[in-house]
Amino acid sequence: MGFALLLVGLAALIALLRWLLGFLRSSSSSSSSSSGGIPCLPRVPLLGSLLSLRSELPPHLLFTRFTETYGRLYALYLGPHLALVVNDYSHAREVLLAKGKEFAGRPYMVTTELLTRGGKDIAFADYSPLWRNQRRLVHSAFSLFGEGSSKLQTIVLEAADCLVEELLSLRAQGVDPAPAILRAVTNVVCRLVFSGNYRPGDPELQEVMDYNDGIVQTIARGDLVDIFPWLRVFPNKDLKKLKACVKVRDTLLTRKLEEHKESLTPGDPRDLLDALLEGRGSDRDVGLSDDHVLMTAAEAFGAGVETTSTTILWAIAFLLHHPEVQERVQAELDECVGAERAPLLSDRTRMPVLDAVMSEVMRIRPVSPLLIPHVAMQDTSIGGHPVAKGTRVLVNMWAIHHDPQQWEQPDTFRPDRFLDDSGQRVIPPSFLPFGAGPRVCVGESLARMELFLFMSRLLQRCQLSAPRGASLPDLQGRYGVVLQPPKYTVTIKARN
Repeated sequence: MGFALLLVGLAALIALLRWLLGFLRSSSSSSSSSSGGIPCLPRVPLLGSLLSLRSELPPHLLFTRFTETYGRLYALYLGPHLALVVNDYSHAREVLLAKGKEFAGRPYMVTTELLTRGGKDIAFADYSPLWRNQRRLVHSAFSLFGEGSSKLQTIVLEAADCLVEELLSLRAQGVDPAPAILRAVTNVVCRLVFSGNYRPGDPELQEVMDYNDGIVQTIARGDLVDIFPWLRVFPNKDLKKLKACVKVRDTLLTRKLEEHKESLTPGDPRDLLDALLEGRGSDRDVGLSDDHVLMTAAEAFGAGVETTSTTILWAIAFLLHHPEVQERVQAELDECVGAERAPLLSDRTRMPVLDAVMSEVMRIRPVSPLLIPHVAMQDTSIGGHPVAKGTRVLVNMWAIHHDPQQWEQPDTFRPDRFLDDSGQRVIPPSFLPFGAGPRVCVGESLARMELFLFMSRLLQRCQLSAPRGASLPDLQGRYGVVLQPPKYTVTIKARN
């Protein structure tokens, strides 16, 4: 045992010395020249620019503050890894759209490798022909069962009704809406992925919520092992917890997958697992394994639950601060839908005010203020500056959505910025809550559908207000995997 540890220590020391020699060779040139003439944060051997990143500010705010010193495009070193930080709309459009395929790679990270069985998902997998086939299959699956389908609309509306009934039944002066919203959104994903239809308190639903929360909490800590992979040889309680949660997740999803294989009826997909299996079977050249199907299903929970539920919580928080906006949305609902039936997705085009409110929520508090890192797949450039193959690129969506050159009074909640003079919906080009290009969020349409149906049903049936004597929600947010509002309470009454 002692000899093995000695070998591990020697291997780590050799890796460190190799990197240090490489750094010393390159340190004779200036920081700006090593990053293609782009201004660069100070760096030191081994740690890179990590010392400059020590701050009480969350990364998206810290990166925005650095623009005052280094400009809107600058470089830093995460340990040995060169990364460029994009803080403005023009450079973001170049990275995501104009040169989307050139910047479509993903970095290797220990935590995401564990989470995705070696990159067999959509969000974290590196760009490759196999990944393109997988993404195409997912889009085909959504066309069979997913975006805009009547099945999914029914699922979301049933979950929205259950959510409203649960919130109204509490009859309390101050209710924390987060647990009920999280359960409702999780239930939607369970029904979408494997037809799991759960009542509140169901042990399997609780199991799904527990492992998903465990994964979110461990990934959120941003462990140094993702910067220095050799650290994984040492004991790490976060990695241990992540492995345990992933094991529970994969056991449950594997059981569901095997059940679906046995009961699949071609041409009649019940859910996303059926649609993925059928799509894979009809295209033998796709080359996707069971692991790819499982990780695609697992990603629906990791990406679809936390982001949607958090956006709904932010929307309620801002409506508590702006009751006049709630009144405008409810007046629109009363006129377009009335009180006798549930809002439908087809009503969305006739409800620009609610659409504008949700867009403003996603602008002012993007749940992903920093997009998943991109990697240059080849030697390329940003804004005329050369960018070497393998360079990481961090897109600071917070800075882009709060850029005073693009948004008037960017720190003010103003849904009307998404409406034209005639009250119709407009989409400013610098509004990119789901990213853009080849790496745009694959579930964007699904998320928009859920947000519209949940919020329209909630505001149609409920009146939201701050509890008497209680403080309004804190709108600063706390940063983890997503940007969440701190816990708050709300009084919910049935509308007459």
